[in-house]
Amino acid sequence: MIIPPSVKLAPSILTANFGRLAEQVQAAERGGADYIHLDVMDGRFVPNISFGPLLVEAVRGFTTLPLDVHLMIEEPERYIDAFAEAGADLLTVHVETCPHLHRTVQQITDAGCRAGVALNPATGLETVREILPFVDMILIMSVNPGFGSQRFIETATNKLRRMKQLIKRYNPTADLEVDGGIGVHNISDIVRCGANVIVAGSAVYNSHAPIADNIAALRNAYADANIQTI
Repeated sequence: MIIPPSVKLAPSILTANFGRLAEQVQAAERGGADYIHLDVMDGRFVPNISFGPLLVEAVRGFTTLPLDVHLMIEEPERYIDAFAEAGADLLTVHVETCPHLHRTVQQITDAGCRAGVALNPATGLETVREILPFVDMILIMSVNPGFGSQRFIETATNKLRRMKQLIKRYNPTADLEVDGGIGVHNISDIVRCGANVIVAGSAVYNSHAPIADNIAALRNAYADANIQTI
């Protein structure tokens, strides 16, 4: 069967032109993006520094799309309220940085946001089984976080399949998001594995084609495959 339009595309601004950020975010919205994905990095948990709540607040003023804010930071509980107040709709924290994960997820929902939990490529799925009933989304990293335009780690496809089965068992309404190295060459395989929220950075923001054309190409790549999800 054709994959339904419930598959959502979340362009990541990490590879956007920050000198034209408002224009590029709005172009993604006009082009049919479902979310805007914002990668927050602290230079400690990942080897890069990006931005904080002030930029999230600025992007909130550019678009009506939900803001999917990915906190790749140590001690995320210190900043959840600030990002919620800045306009985040969904806040994702890493299982690797949260010794009291249930408490952190509750803090996110108390702040009025949807809660997500992310796993790095080498982190096992058993680390999130107990939190699954309490979250809105699980994010599988298909690259080691910190930089855009990395190559997809091929073992992530099997990990997505196994994660989808856990979601079906413990929280069927939760989304399964994947981030890293995704383009027209592999998006159909990724959707086939059960992912329904696709983060794409350089596949959307590049010099090869307009943003709207890149978004359309991604959608066509999985729709034309006539694939079945697990």
